[in-house]
Amino acid sequence: MSTLLSVSGVSKEFTIGSRRVRALDDVSFAVEKGECLAIVGESGSGKSTIANIILGIYAASAGSLNFDGQSLPAKRTKGHRRAIQLVQQNPLSSLNPRRSIGASLQLALDVHCIGEASARTARVGELLEEVGLPADFARRAPAALSGGQRQRVAIARALACQSELVVLDEPTSALDVLVQARVLRLLKELKERRGLTYVFITHDLSVVRNIADRVAVFEKGRLVEINGTEAIFADPHHPYTRRLIGAVPVVSREEAALRDRLMERENGNA
Repeated sequence: MSTLLSVSGVSKEFTIGSRRVRALDDVSFAVEKGECLAIVGESGSGKSTIANIILGIYAASAGSLNFDGQSLPAKRTKGHRRAIQLVQQNPLSSLNPRRSIGASLQLALDVHCIGEASARTARVGELLEEVGLPADFARRAPAALSGGQRQRVAIARALACQSELVVLDEPTSALDVLVQARVLRLLKELKERRGLTYVFITHDLSVVRNIADRVAVFEKGRLVEINGTEAIFADPHHPYTRRLIGAVPVVSREEAALRDRLMERENGNA
């Protein structure tokens, strides 16, 4: 695999009143083409800040980003915005309630001049079917859809832009367990079929096991560990990673044994 996104020495500071708060501290990592890199950590760990820097919502205070071998500037071009798309935690907030689902998807096609204008309505139906929704959902309003259906529409909009990198910000945390599993399965299928690259932001390590190729663990603005998903769960090196994994809900005897081993190791280091 080749590198699609590289983050080098990125730091971010915010001014809160008279104080300077460092949200990210000298963070470096790479995302390979076709992989899913999960960025995990508790609230305040810096995972959302790095996502916003990747998206161009925030500018880094220090460090640099490269995308597909080219410098990624703080002020993004239209091409950058098309190539790097976001799927939010709550898609209802990103869909215009006065615009039909079809109109929202076609807007993405129109803005980025994707395909012939006369073929875009048909393309909307194809996109909906690709994410497991009937083509006639194009006529519906966002409020008429369930949470899982709206999340599928948000994924379809990212596909409409023919994006190369999709940043998924807690995309399943607002869904029940059954719908969550279906959305994760869809994301995995699309990744394989289209060769997509994901940065998956989450606090839920039980979700990470079902989607990620590698996991980057953030604590208090620092990247403390990065490794393959199986390696992270089988042999986490950093104490913070061990605490996170120790808190994952147990669903099997093997996981119970792993939790107990991690807790014993953590108590031994206390």
